[in-house]
Amino acid sequence: MEIISIDISGKFAHFRKFYVNNTALSYSIPPRTTIMGMLASIQGKDRDSYYNEMASNKIRIGVRILCPIKKTFHKINLLLVESVTDLRGHKGRTQVPFEVVSGINPKTDFVKYRIYISYYDEAKPQFEALKKILQQRDFTYNLTLGTANFSAFVEAVNIHQAIEKNANSKEVLMLHSAVCTDDVNEVKIDTDSKLLIEEELLPSDFKADENRELSKIQRVIYSIDNQPIPVILKSKYYVLSEFEQAENITFIE
Repeated sequence: MEIISIDISGKFAHFRKFYVNNTALSYSIPPRTTIMGMLASIQGKDRDSYYNEMASNKIRIGVRILCPIKKTFHKINLLLVESVTDLRGHKGRTQVPFEVVSGINPKTDFVKYRIYISYYDEAKPQFEALKKILQQRDFTYNLTLGTANFSAFVEAVNIHQAIEKNANSKEVLMLHSAVCTDDVNEVKIDTDSKLLIEEELLPSDFKADENRELSKIQRVIYSIDNQPIPVILKSKYYVLSEFEQAENITFIE
């Protein structure tokens, strides 16, 4: 099975949680829908035009964090808008809490993610077109980590011939990527472990109506400090042996 891995870095990131209103909380990892948008931007696709061709039953997407991260709150000044006429700033401004993802030391550290991409047979033409653009680094638009002012860049692109394996209900697997909670039988964390993991509800797919309406949401488990998670899986996983240390991954679908 062919899988592309893309290492993406940036100074800061913000992936707004879809279920919050008055406070801009951020996910620690880019949701699948955000990654869809990132891949569409480098191909120059129109906004909201790619929901069907990149759906989870066609393009397979996974993600992992490559360095320890933290989240901090900052205040941003926005226009206080209570009616249409307030868009000119008549009511002044209001401060809104805004959560930012960064490295542990923002002065020296970067936010780094590894994105995994594969496909189902129906979407092979889309996958091949994306692979060509990535290999040539011929991007239409610049990458960002969530918001337009959080610029990012691609550090590495690798093509893998992954080995597909069936999960063993008695085997503890060191899993490097984010994984859907429904695919996990048990997380086997030792009491002395310093592993930091999160579980979040992430958007996975949009309806193909170009209205940014969600059609699928997944509960996902992932490590926030670049350490693999010891799990007992109940689904298939994939081994990428081309790295210096082999990685075991799953897709968010």
